[in-house]
Amino acid sequence: LCVHFKGFIMLLLCLDQSVPQFGTTPNIKHIVVGRFDCEEIWRHFEEAVIHRSSCNVAAEDYHQMFDAMQQPWPCDRFLFWSKTRALMHVYAAAVGHFWTLEDTLVGFMFNDLIWCGQDEESGFNFSSCPEWSAGRNHPVYSLWRQASQNFAEMACGNITVLLNGSIPNAFNRKRYKQPKEVISSLNILLLFDESCSRGSIADLIQILQSRGFRWTCIDNDQ
Repeated sequence: LCVHFKGFIMLLLCLDQSVPQFGTTPNIKHIVVGRFDCEEIWRHFEEAVIHRSSCNVAAEDYHQMFDAMQQPWPCDRFLFWSKTRALMHVYAAAVGHFWTLEDTLVGFMFNDLIWCGQDEESGFNFSSCPEWSAGRNHPVYSLWRQASQNFAEMACGNITVLLNGSIPNAFNRKRYKQPKEVISSLNILLLFDESCSRGSIADLIQILQSRGFRWTCIDNDQ
């Protein structure tokens, strides 16, 4: 999964591209339409993927599908995360008011599914799909990249970021961008070993302070 917003770009990539993964999830149409009964969304999704090689689907190819998936976004409830997926779900469920990418319509419909087309034949390739890291235009990666960008662009108010302090550079300065004016404050929840007062998180706080943004930081929050 790739999580973007204009305050951060947190890239959650990929596995060993030399190892093929399973093909398209069996019965993918029944799963997707069963999660949200809308043939128009499915039609745009199918048009973006089939009749294309497995690494030739750009994020832009999903634009018609996303246009059919407009929904309201609540301010002050956005939760972003990086390398904390399992804990993010537990935390969001316990707190109960956060809005994550997985809670959006596209996240709900396509979470944990695999898909790819085949340029020589119509339909999906149910035998084998490449890893996400095989290319920027992998059909699964492209959809989540666009979904993440849309989610980030709608972020507003008081937002929360859940980071993994047990890895080097929990905050990656190379992927930082200026937060939007509609973001009023940033709450950092830092798990495991890192501290708010040192390392990459201290760098992040310094950047936020220099730009006049309000922030909070909690480390090792039980």
